[in-house]
Amino acid sequence: MINVIRRSQIIGLVTMDCSTAAKYDRVEEVWVDENGQVVYLAGGEGYTPLEQISVIGPDAVLTYSSSVFEPTSNILNLKNLSVNSPTSDTLGWIEDFLFDWETGNIAAYILGGEIAAPFGGRAVLFPEDVEVIDTKAVVIKEEAQDRLKTEPEGLKGFISEKSQQVKHLVKKMGDRVHSLISHHDQPEVVRVKIKEVSDQLAASGKHDTNALLEATEFLQDKWEDLQKSISRTGKRMKSALDSGWQRLTHKS
Repeated sequence: MINVIRRSQIIGLVTMDCSTAAKYDRVEEVWVDENGQVVYLAGGEGYTPLEQISVIGPDAVLTYSSSVFEPTSNILNLKNLSVNSPTSDTLGWIEDFLFDWETGNIAAYILGGEIAAPFGGRAVLFPEDVEVIDTKAVVIKEEAQDRLKTEPEGLKGFISEKSQQVKHLVKKMGDRVHSLISHHDQPEVVRVKIKEVSDQLAASGKHDTNALLEATEFLQDKWEDLQKSISRTGKRMKSALDSGWQRLTHKS
């Protein structure tokens, strides 16, 4: 997934209205709903719904609006939440997690405690091995421990684990490819167009060759995610405006 980020990577980032470039808050926590979907970024001023997010960059979170709200549903804080077996034995806790900021889907949980000891102190759990999430614990499936991975192994395919240079190039290439592909293009067509953009950047001589190659291979591998992300961009903006208006009118 090309829009996956770690919770810990956005804590402390300023939030800015993308239309005015005005700073209005700072991210202090990421909140999920009872289904385990990320729904809010919270700061000292209030809660920013995920659908209001325009871009998450290395230095700031850009939003479609500077409006903040109170939560409209029950929300949970996953950080340090207990991880339990189906028989309610406490196995460890959630140290961190990765999520797609466009969809709110959790991509991976990073665990600490006894359950993570055989994996160097931090283990990766994937969402399909989660049975239940509530305010007291994340309950994992019976054989989930057999499918845990070390942090380097479990997270190697995520953009959040790439260098800042590669992340920057993925974003730059993605923006350029945006106008070149459509949602119905075949995989080979998308890959060719990604390569064309990569060649253009290489010809400029301004980018590290290895970083550009890594970014190109990542995007070609994630071609389907790229298409979906591009098709969601316009829908997200409309959804953000509609949602913001509904919240404001409901509040009043």
